Amino acid sequence: MAITAGTNLNSVASSQKQTLSTNYLDLASTANEGWAQQYVPDLMEKEAEVFGNRTISGFLSQVGAEEPMSADQVVWSEQSRLHISVKGTVAVSGSTNGTFTVTSDIDGNVSGDGFTVASHGVRVNDTVLIASAGIVTKCKVVDADTAVIQVEPYDKADLTGHATTSGGSTLLVYGSEYGKGLSYFANSDGSTAQDSHAANEPTFKSFSNKPIILKDYYEVSGSDASRIGWVEITSEGGASGYLWYLKAESDTRSRFTDYLEMSMLEAEKTVADSVIANSHGGSDSGAGGHGTDGLFSAIESRGNVTSGISGVNAATDLAEFDAILAEFDKQGAIEENMMFVNRGTSLAIDDMLASMNSYGAGGTSYGVFSNDEEMALNLGFSGFRRGSYDFYKSDFRYLNDLATRGGINAVAGSAAIRGVIVPAGTSNVYDQQLGKNLTRPFLHVRYRASQTDDRKMKTWVTGSVGAATSALDAMQIHFLSERCLVTQGANNFMLMK
Repeated sequence: MAITAGTNLNSVASSQKQTLSTNYLDLASTANEGWAQQYVPDLMEKEAEVFGNRTISGFLSQVGAEEPMSADQVVWSEQSRLHISVKGTVAVSGSTNGTFTVTSDIDGNVSGDGFTVASHGVRVNDTVLIASAGIVTKCKVVDADTAVIQVEPYDKADLTGHATTSGGSTLLVYGSEYGKGLSYFANSDGSTAQDSHAANEPTFKSFSNKPIILKDYYEVSGSDASRIGWVEITSEGGASGYLWYLKAESDTRSRFTDYLEMSMLEAEKTVADSVIANSHGGSDSGAGGHGTDGLFSAIESRGNVTSGISGVNAATDLAEFDAILAEFDKQGAIEENMMFVNRGTSLAIDDMLASMNSYGAGGTSYGVFSNDEEMALNLGFSGFRRGSYDFYKSDFRYLNDLATRGGINAVAGSAAIRGVIVPAGTSNVYDQQLGKNLTRPFLHVRYRASQTDDRKMKTWVTGSVGAATSALDAMQIHFLSERCLVTQGANNFMLMK
């Protein structure tokens, strides 16, 4: 019987005292390193946390609230302006001299939410101000028929001198004047032919938003779940050990939690001509794709946007803030506001406020004005008051982190988002689902929930690892949420670009 020896036996002694790669496990694949070297490395088992807290969530929890919902959409109503003011076109020649043709409401809306150019609310015998570029005339309304309002000035014969730009003039009702013995519904000549003399009814603006479904999952095989590594990890949730899947699962969970907030900030509604709407069922189909109205989208469509003076970084001097205050005066004039800004804007605001201190030219006395040689110099501000408004400043990590909006802002140029101003406090709003007025934060998240299923942040485990639920030799951890953002009173918000 012959015995044939294997050709790859590690049984030949080395003629020299040396370590060979064939004698040791090679952890690293490089030629002269790894376990093939004769010197033991100083192994640092702990994974270095070089990015600090990597999550960006927390913004919505500071400025808003979360409430359950049980419908496919949330609908809310916001009050309209109290006083009657419209935009239109003035005629200054011919037989139409002295007419004002309504083109939109004061916010520029042509129709919708109870307003049309024919339901402007201006009545005969109202006293009005008509303003064009550089001139204001006080008049009395003598005829109001659909969108055309006939006026007679108090101090001149007609409206000669007013600009005739289409939609370039503004009309404001400031009172009324009736002759003796005339009813509220009579023309100045005593006739009652006009239909626009009826009592004015208040209107409201109705808005809606739909929730979107967000999903993610992590999977690890049964074999890998029991495999020990040589790197000691600490997850974002605080778990630690040498099981790598603990870190991977925690990172997936933290990333999904951030997605919940990022979606509420960045989401857009699908428009009618979108490819998503046309090819993936953009309305209510099972394929999804209807989108939802996020914070940035809501402010850009219904709120205010500032790009700074001459296109430079927003809010770098008091002139920019004064312009912001003037815009807030036109809206709700909410006294307290939170500013969430990126690092560049935060430092620019600090420098702006420091320049107001006449003793801070050398940069040594602003921030805390009782500095001494033993005290760390405070060169920052957490808030300030200008006019009747209080602003509280906070860094917005989402706008700074290179892996989130910070990286996008680096290449976006003028489209970069540098901060957002959010009104503090609550607002009264009519909830059409509950049928009553409620007091809620201006910003809050609605998530789908019922007695059967709570979809605020839903997690479940499937597979055969741990508590076995199937024959799959793996553990699958699923994450799901269904939610949308309600931005009430977006006219009181400011997006800084």
